[in-house]
Amino acid sequence: MASRIEVTATWRGGFATDVRARGHELRVDEPESAGGDDSGMMPTEAFCAALASCFCLALGHVARKRSLDLPGLRVTVRGDRAGRELRYERFDVEAIADVEPDLLAQLVERARSFCWVSNTLVAGVLLEYRSTTLNADFRK
Repeated sequence: MASRIEVTATWRGGFATDVRARGHELRVDEPESAGGDDSGMMPTEAFCAALASCFCLALGHVARKRSLDLPGLRVTVRGDRAGRELRYERFDVEAIADVEPDLLAQLVERARSFCWVSNTLVAGVLLEYRSTTLNADFRK
C-alpha cells in the first residue's frame, strides 16, 4: 500500500465538483437549499461515507480472519454539528448485522484498530494548505 494518497476535486460550477482518485470519480455538490443543484453528496456526507465504508471494510476483514460471515452488514455514521460552528463535534458509528449481539460487539471492538479513517480522526492530523497558480503570467 502506498504511503501517500492523492485525490483531486475539479470545480464544475456552482457548488459542484468532480472528485477523482486512481481513475474513480464521484460528484460532490450541495443541496438546492444551500445553493447547489443536489447532483451529488455534500462534502460532509462524503466525509461520513469515508468513515462508514472504511469501518464496514474493517468489520468484514476481522470477520473474514475468523472465518465468520456478517450477513446484512451495514455501517451508519451520524454526525452532530458543533453548534453554529462549521464543523462536527461528534460522529456515531453504528454497525448492524444479522449475528449475535455479543459477537458483533467483539468484532466492532477488534475492527476499530483496522479502520484508517477512524484512526486518523482519533489521533488528530496535521492539515496544511498550499496554493499554486495555473498561469505563469500571474506570478510576475
